[in-house]
Amino acid sequence: MPRPILATIHTAALQHNLARARQAAQDAKLWCVVKANAYGHGIEQVFDGMRAADGFALLEPSEAQRIRDLGWRGPILLLEGVFDARDLELCSRLNLWHTVHCDQQIDWLAAHKTQQPHRVFLKMNSGMNRLGFTAERYRSAWARLNALPQVDEISFITHFSDADTAKGIGAALALFTQTTVDLPGERSICNSAALLRHPDMSASERGDWVRGGILLYGSAPDYPLQTADDWGLQPTMTLSAKVIGVQELQPGDTVGYGSAFTADKPMRIGVVACGYADGYPRHCGNGTPVLVDGQRSRLIGRVSMDMVTVDLTDIPQAGWGSEVTLWGRAANGSVLAIDEVAHAAGTVGYELMCAVAPRVPVVVDGH
Repeated sequence: MPRPILATIHTAALQHNLARARQAAQDAKLWCVVKANAYGHGIEQVFDGMRAADGFALLEPSEAQRIRDLGWRGPILLLEGVFDARDLELCSRLNLWHTVHCDQQIDWLAAHKTQQPHRVFLKMNSGMNRLGFTAERYRSAWARLNALPQVDEISFITHFSDADTAKGIGAALALFTQTTVDLPGERSICNSAALLRHPDMSASERGDWVRGGILLYGSAPDYPLQTADDWGLQPTMTLSAKVIGVQELQPGDTVGYGSAFTADKPMRIGVVACGYADGYPRHCGNGTPVLVDGQRSRLIGRVSMDMVTVDLTDIPQAGWGSEVTLWGRAANGSVLAIDEVAHAAGTVGYELMCAVAPRVPVVVDGH
């Protein structure tokens, strides 16, 4: 029998969150962002839940090939554009739209021989200071692209650094709007945090395309200010395992490496088939929440490579074979938000999703 650990992808939750994104997007078209193998869920595993998208946005040309192989004929956007001049051949063959964020990419386009001009999204650095042309150089980059026969339509894109904080999007949005005001073409402006936290934006401020990322996967982009429940989102991934051993402790007994937990009373603990080699964060300490047979309990002791230990003391019916939900939805419907576990580990839900190890079996529940 295989080791009793499982990641379950919830198609109905993906569909629900996509509908929630559409509600927030109003009349704008929706990119479903599936970079990093769909935030660790698996592109093939989420595809059925995201068929209602207007387009898919991702990073790797190989991921774009996988989307085409699934039968998708609509728009696909390479969010960071091409990484080599040879990637433009794939863009031509697969009809990929791609971001242009630097002079090198324009140079590659100028030298590219193609029968079909490309649709590109010109990226502005509106304050993130990662990729993109500054406002001072943006219009000259547009002029270069606009002069190329290899380029058909030019759209405009930016990314907010503080949509999830009190600083907000005002200054970056104003800079982007002022710089592009009279340039023709569609605009992609809002990420998940901007979409949810700034519902009063006008249609022009919201843009023609919005990028649904973390909200599609049931995590709050601004946790702990708001929770997934606050935003009406459902968990799309459950990581669950089973109790494979039970120990009875007496006061003074310790648990795990470094004796990181000491019992102060008689206790029952369960040993669970999940560890940091499965992607569960090693930095989760004593008290990190778990669900045991759908009831809330806690982690005790240090996370090891293949096992964690949980408190069974107040769940007398729990024992060998009990289901332990590390995050997501338990069999009885109880939910442990991935954001809550990530917060206990000093990180964000994005990282936990992306870190689930290849050795963990993945199933799609279809419900």
